[in-house]
Amino acid sequence: MDAVSIIALSMGAAWASGINLYATIFMLGYMGTTGNIALPAELDVLSNPMVMTAAGFMYCVEFFTDKIPGVDSGWDAVHTFIRIPAGAMLASSAVGDVTPAVALTAALLGGSLAAGSHATKAGTRLLINTSPEPVTNWTASISEDLLVIGGLWAALYHPVLFIIGLFIFILVMIWVLPRLWRLIKRLSRTIGSWFGLCEPPPAVSIDTQSLQNNKSEQIET
Repeated sequence: MDAVSIIALSMGAAWASGINLYATIFMLGYMGTTGNIALPAELDVLSNPMVMTAAGFMYCVEFFTDKIPGVDSGWDAVHTFIRIPAGAMLASSAVGDVTPAVALTAALLGGSLAAGSHATKAGTRLLINTSPEPVTNWTASISEDLLVIGGLWAALYHPVLFIIGLFIFILVMIWVLPRLWRLIKRLSRTIGSWFGLCEPPPAVSIDTQSLQNNKSEQIET
C-alpha cells in the first residue's frame, strides 16, 4: 500500500469504528479472507475465523438493539468505552510496521476520530429518541450501516476521495457537535424538571411590548 492508501485505511477504520465497530471488523476481516484486499500484517488477526464469528454475532445483536428507542442510547453509552479504544487500536495497527512515534500518532488521531463519529452518532440518536415513532430509528440505523460499508469501500478502493469526504465530515462534525450538546443539555433539563431534579430550561419568549414600541417608532419615522 502507498502512503495515501495507508492513511485512508487507518483513519477509515477508526472513523467507522465510532459508528459500528462490529461491522467494521467483520467487513475488513471478510475482505482480507476473500483476498479482495491485502491487510497489513498487524490486521491479519481480523481474518481469523474466531474474530469474524464474534464480530458477526455482535453485529447481529447490535443490528436489532440499535433499532429499539432508548435501548440504542444505552448501547451507545456502554460502547463509549469500547468503540473509541478499538478505533485507536485499529488505526495504529493499520499503519503497519512503523516507528513507535508514528504508531502512537495514528492511535491518537484514530481515537479522536472514533470519539467524534461516536459522539455524533450517539447524540443524534438521543435526539431521535424524543420522537414517539420507531421508523426514524430504523432509518437512522440502516443509514449508519450503509455509511460504514460505503465509507470503508471508498477508503479501500478510492482513498483520495475518501480522505476528501472525511475532511468534509470532520468540518460538519465540528459544526454539529456543539449544537447537539446544547440540545441534549436542554432535553436533560426538561426531563429532570419533570422529576423535580432541576429547573426547567428557560422558555424562548418574545417581548411583545418591545415589538410594539419598535413598530410605533418606525411609523413615526
